[in-house]
Amino acid sequence: MKLLHVDSSVLGDHSASRGMSAAIVERLRAEHPNLEVTYRDLAAQPLPHFTPALADGHPCITRNAEILDEFLAADIVVIGAPMYNFTIPTQLKAWLDRILTAGKTFRYTEKGPEGLAGSKRVIVASSRGGIYSEGPAQAIDFQETYLRYVLAFIGVTEPEFVRAEGLNLGAEQRASAIAQAHARIAGDLRIAA
Repeated sequence: MKLLHVDSSVLGDHSASRGMSAAIVERLRAEHPNLEVTYRDLAAQPLPHFTPALADGHPCITRNAEILDEFLAADIVVIGAPMYNFTIPTQLKAWLDRILTAGKTFRYTEKGPEGLAGSKRVIVASSRGGIYSEGPAQAIDFQETYLRYVLAFIGVTEPEFVRAEGLNLGAEQRASAIAQAHARIAGDLRIAA
């Protein structure tokens, strides 16, 4: 079984989403000892913004194919996705731009688009400075709603989200939210592939 682990936070060791995604991967490794893990750190090795390749053999073409192949080969994908300015980090968007590929992860039919990646298990470790799962700020959550839509577009209709939010509302709230997320990872998170 193959797992692709993608992190996108620029905060390094201070990142809640990185800690959560690592805990998810460790739990999966414990439950599947022969798990083959590929790790991609989008902050340490950022992808350029998606632009048309100018010629065959352009380095972008090779890199794009490598990223898409990693995704297609994975049975499980774990994504560390912090919220930046109400949405996902630009480096995660650049990765998604390489994953959403007509003929590979979706296709157009006479009935509309059809996702081709539905057999994948996707778990998203989501961190947010405020509270966006409920209340007045829910309307400006373009992070989780965007990820759910994009994943559904390629056929992943049941991604699982582990969320730590309110991280910038004080040290006590941060510690509590992170502890709750890690308790969920260790407890009732549906982890089996």
